[in-house]
Amino acid sequence: MKMPDEPPSFDALIGKVKEPARLQTILGARLEQGKMRAYYHWGELRHRKAPNGFTSEEWWLNLKIHRMASLRITPLKDKGGTPFNFIMPDLVTELLHSIDRNGGALIEIPEQVTNPDERDRYLVRSLMEEAITSSQLEGAATTREVAKKMLAENRTPRDRSERMILNNYVTMRRIMEIQSEPLTPELVLDIHRRISADALDVKDGAGRYRRADERVDVSDFEGNVFHVPPNAEELPERVKAMCDFANGKTPDYFIHPVIRGIILHFWLAYDHPFVDGNGRTARALFYWHMLHTGYWLFEFISISQILRKAPVQYGTAFLHTETDDNDLTYFIVHQADVIRRALTELHDYIARKSNETRACMNVLQTHPDLNHRQQAVLAHAVRHPSFSYSIAGHMARHAIVYDTARLDLLDLAKRGFLTQGKKGKSLAFIAPPDLEKRLCKVKP
Repeated sequence: MKMPDEPPSFDALIGKVKEPARLQTILGARLEQGKMRAYYHWGELRHRKAPNGFTSEEWWLNLKIHRMASLRITPLKDKGGTPFNFIMPDLVTELLHSIDRNGGALIEIPEQVTNPDERDRYLVRSLMEEAITSSQLEGAATTREVAKKMLAENRTPRDRSERMILNNYVTMRRIMEIQSEPLTPELVLDIHRRISADALDVKDGAGRYRRADERVDVSDFEGNVFHVPPNAEELPERVKAMCDFANGKTPDYFIHPVIRGIILHFWLAYDHPFVDGNGRTARALFYWHMLHTGYWLFEFISISQILRKAPVQYGTAFLHTETDDNDLTYFIVHQADVIRRALTELHDYIARKSNETRACMNVLQTHPDLNHRQQAVLAHAVRHPSFSYSIAGHMARHAIVYDTARLDLLDLAKRGFLTQGKKGKSLAFIAPPDLEKRLCKVKP
């Protein structure tokens, strides 16, 4: 990652226009702004072909004028006291519509996340994915396969990378529990404590603000500094202001909940109140906010999974905001697109798994060696992993005699579709967690 080109100052751009008539032409032109499919920073725009009859600097001046006319001021201020701001271009409105349609409170609820047993499978999958990739964004070196195995087996972490992932996983579960609570400075510190326990170089750094004698910045391995956060003495007041914003107390105008969540993400990352773990905490707060405001499907998505595919773009979105008059729109556009892609991936995954299940069940329904009662058991078992079936229950459900019920279930256990065991003195037949995979291998 490198620092983007610093945009020319507004005064410098105005000063280069010598004739009032030319300035009027520049200010009055729209220059395809409404049709732009990106929110360009000067460092990107200067390398693109300017509209006919205009220089790159005139094009930039035109965009800045139109952007400044639509600015919305936020309570977040930079180190010099200048507020951050944003606008709502058509691109953002379109992204918000997609997010509301696919992740908001009014969407059609997929069966897979209303069925309690299947819901748990999807939830655990998403929590694992977010815990792993969010930690990998911050330097965790453990592979995805090893990390998933550790979480699935509830194994004690072997190193700091695994500890980061486990902490993330536990914290995300905690977020689910506290989603209805208002955000407070104490809660922010508690989230950081959970996410950073035994995973910091500074032993006592978890759950407290960084101190004035602790130098914290955002830099690369070569020592290039990209961001120096506000002074440590300001942190209690700044975090209190952040919580007021998160709880909707400020500002005095409506901000779309998704935009508010994205700004909350940026705010924590900008203030960098902790010696480490700021990125993970910022993303955890974003999840808290989305669930807090009714976007329940965010339990099942992983934004870090998308961010990890292009981490430089993630960092650049921060830098574009800071280098262009505190314009948060760059970060909003980037994060809204990440959310849209994460929601799309979830819906695609659900559709794919549904099709796989449907295909497996179609094979079973035509299997010559399975009767309709056994097919009904397996159709239920696919949607209820770990469900325990008894001979007595099977008898009652299908109005059959003991021997017939016993043979049905024993046959399914023999084929590897159920796991046979004991529940007290009676036989129990358990639906294995990987039943769907076993079924898909069946050849009638």
